[in-house]
Amino acid sequence: MTLLAKVPCTIVTGFLGAGKTTLVRHVVENAGGRRLAILVNEFGDVGFDRSFLAACGVEGCTEDSIVELPNGCICCTVADDFVPALTSLLDRPEPPEHILIETSGLALPKPLVQAFQWPAIRSRVTVDGVVAVVDAPAVAEGTFADDPEALAAQRASDTSVDHDNPLEEVFEDQLLCADLVVLNKTDLLDADAIARVRADIAGHLPCAVKTVETAQGRIEPAVLLGLSAAAEDDLANRPSHHGEGEDHDHDDFETVALPVSPAGSPTDVAARVAAAAETEGVLRIKGFVAVADKPMRLVVQGVGRRVSHHFDRPWRSGEPRDGRLVVIGLKGFDRQAVATALAG
Repeated sequence: MTLLAKVPCTIVTGFLGAGKTTLVRHVVENAGGRRLAILVNEFGDVGFDRSFLAACGVEGCTEDSIVELPNGCICCTVADDFVPALTSLLDRPEPPEHILIETSGLALPKPLVQAFQWPAIRSRVTVDGVVAVVDAPAVAEGTFADDPEALAAQRASDTSVDHDNPLEEVFEDQLLCADLVVLNKTDLLDADAIARVRADIAGHLPCAVKTVETAQGRIEPAVLLGLSAAAEDDLANRPSHHGEGEDHDHDDFETVALPVSPAGSPTDVAARVAAAAETEGVLRIKGFVAVADKPMRLVVQGVGRRVSHHFDRPWRSGEPRDGRLVVIGLKGFDRQAVATALAG
């Protein structure tokens, strides 16, 4: 009897706003007809990422090739959501040739890699590679780029500093589990800043892990697919802040989906989002907005002070032009202040 080859899976991880969905969409658009499937996990109750991916309109990016796991962080719902969803893809008459798994920005990759050891799927799939997408400008601004030892010393000497920073731990766990790091948005930095960011990232990585630079998630699929890492058999070499079997807590974060009225122009939308992002505790804003007298839907994404937008597809016939933006932030952020800013 001939043993069937395992279906390779690529886990795309990265912190909030790093550009994971844009990168996945670019891979799908340039897959050359390869039969791909996508498992996408969002932190929150609005399927922005699935909608964005499904709007590709290219072969390999059909509605039924994209499965959304909306019931919480993927690394916390392995048994209830991830394994059944993966099994359903594998049981299709024509199973995918490669599966892309986009985690939420708050997910720890190692528990997800461990799930590939479950008996129900172990003989059928393998983790081809874990790809960590990094927001280069955010690191350049000092976000999650501090020397861990210096930071620990500072915390120990200053009792007013919070000694538990889950954001920093999530970021570091994503890097420590990676087989490849994609330094995204490098078009927004000069050469000196890129060199500093690469040095910061290198301080977290084993020397064998490569870092590649990209802008707007544009990278050749061959660079990401076919790493043959078999990461599920290499867990001992992927350290984590969270021990085996130890859960992590998302109570520090919350999301809210807010309606947004049609805007007069993309510039108007960007200004509203930038103002909302100034609210203390807001980490990311993303979603769709209608623009007056424009037949296309406007995609808006804001991370910190940086806001990007583009038209992705025409509004469908009969589709309500209801703008909605998802706001992700630290628990207790001022929702009313955000809503007021987005209202303009």
